[in-house]
Amino acid sequence: MKGKRNVIEESGGRPAAARLRPVLRPVRAGNGFEEALAQILQVIRLGLVADGERLPAERELAELLGISRVTLREVLKALQEQGLVESRRGRYGGTFVTPRTGTPGGDELRRRVAAVDMEDILRFREVLETGAAGLCAAHGLTGEGADRLRTALAATHETPLPDYRRHDTLFHLTLAELSGSPTLTAQYAAVRATVNDLLDCIPLLVRNLEHSQRQHAALVGAVLDGDEEAARAVAREHCAGTAALLRGFLS
Repeated sequence: MKGKRNVIEESGGRPAAARLRPVLRPVRAGNGFEEALAQILQVIRLGLVADGERLPAERELAELLGISRVTLREVLKALQEQGLVESRRGRYGGTFVTPRTGTPGGDELRRRVAAVDMEDILRFREVLETGAAGLCAAHGLTGEGADRLRTALAATHETPLPDYRRHDTLFHLTLAELSGSPTLTAQYAAVRATVNDLLDCIPLLVRNLEHSQRQHAALVGAVLDGDEEAARAVAREHCAGTAALLRGFLS
């Protein structure tokens, strides 16, 4: 039963629909199909629904996106045709994210790097992450908010290495959401999706991850202590470390 429950819940116990709520938002009239497709693609790129994990039920997804279930099915069909999701029938059926292959090859790596202004993305990420950390520390977190942040941090310590980046993403998205700014959260999700595309092009380095974990713990400590200056400083240092790795491997 544990494996089946994990199909719809993450390690922190939040249902999949609740996990996606900070990222998914009602689409604008006129471009429902295109905007819904873009948002679900972002969810997949962020790793918010892990490889092999089931997307929320059609009813929940349609409500989050503000579209009809007919339109949603067209979106899911397009994603299935691209090999990004698969449909399964039966009691434990639904739409599942298709497991991705390993590190991209040379041509794909060059395409991803050429498709973005890496320096611009890294600077914007730093602005958003330091801003979120500062806001959380300055305004303080409720008991529930503090528990969510601690749970997200614990998940990064407990996860197997191949799943680390997904939980790292969830940790930073949680911090962004707790800042209280939906606009900041949406902008961070978009930037993080691009950063993840770049991170997928470089290896996971255990020593770097250990260092990142110490920074995560220091960041949570500063936020919970209400130390805005320290929270911003740790977030800035953390972003600088990621930027240095990406520049070293991809520039």
